[in-house]
Amino acid sequence: MDKKLVERTQTGVRIEKSLLKVLKGLAEYCELSLGDLLEGIVLHSFEGKAPFSRETCQAINNLKQVYGCELTAADSHQLTELSK
Repeated sequence: MDKKLVERTQTGVRIEKSLLKVLKGLAEYCELSLGDLLEGIVLHSFEGKAPFSRETCQAINNLKQVYGCELTAADSHQLTELSK
């Protein structure tokens, strides 16, 4: 498959702390940058495809335990930020 040239932009996305730690750990596990990992997840999701193998899902579960991430899909759009 030919590689496609794209233009990327820097973004200031806010994300739940433990979830970000899991994503960074997963990016390292997959030997990808965080941006490449997120692009892959989104592109798979847009096509209704699962982005991860069974082995990678196990690694995600392990990372969630390590970083104390208890969030699930049911929590999506239901999070409230702590007041500082």
